[in-house]
Amino acid sequence: MLISNIDINMNLHKKYVLASSSKSRQMVLKNCGFMFTQVKPKCDEEEIKKNIKKNKGPEYVAKTLSFEKSISVSQDKKYFNHYVVGCDTLIYINNKIIDKAQNIEEAHYKIKMFSGKTHKIISGLTLCRIGEKIWQCSETTLVKIRRLKKAQINSYLKKTGKQILGSVGCYQIESLGPNIIENIKGDYFNVLGFPLFRFLKQISKL
Repeated sequence: MLISNIDINMNLHKKYVLASSSKSRQMVLKNCGFMFTQVKPKCDEEEIKKNIKKNKGPEYVAKTLSFEKSISVSQDKKYFNHYVVGCDTLIYINNKIIDKAQNIEEAHYKIKMFSGKTHKIISGLTLCRIGEKIWQCSETTLVKIRRLKKAQINSYLKKTGKQILGSVGCYQIESLGPNIIENIKGDYFNVLGFPLFRFLKQISKL
């Protein structure tokens, strides 16, 4: 059965804000026909990370950051009648949260560390309205990187260029990433930085 326009636009009478400046998150929502306004969060992520206790797990960190992003926009009176979604995505491997690489040398080191191993992509997702949290979840996807030689990593990074630094995993699954990925277990969209299926299921209940 074909999906009708009514089904696709079932939430058009509600106003949504994506509290993120991420192009990949914007792309995920736009490609599924979702209508929203995109607003950069008004919070200092690095400062928030510093204040999170070291013994907290990656899911807690991702959810905390997603909440701070969402609430920072939701508290703005301009968006009081909007549902504001905040999302944060991180990589977890060897009992460590991995930050974005600052240069190609760091990107090479990270891919070498991932080589032949499985790491976790963990996203926190928070929905706020009128300055209050109304829903939150976390989503985990497993990604295994192929076993790569130094020359293969160098060749890959030469093709991707510095744009790869915008990806926390130093691969872009929507671009050249599949060349170094062996398999994925879980939500594909979560690898792009937004657990779409969990989000769509939740807003259908609003």
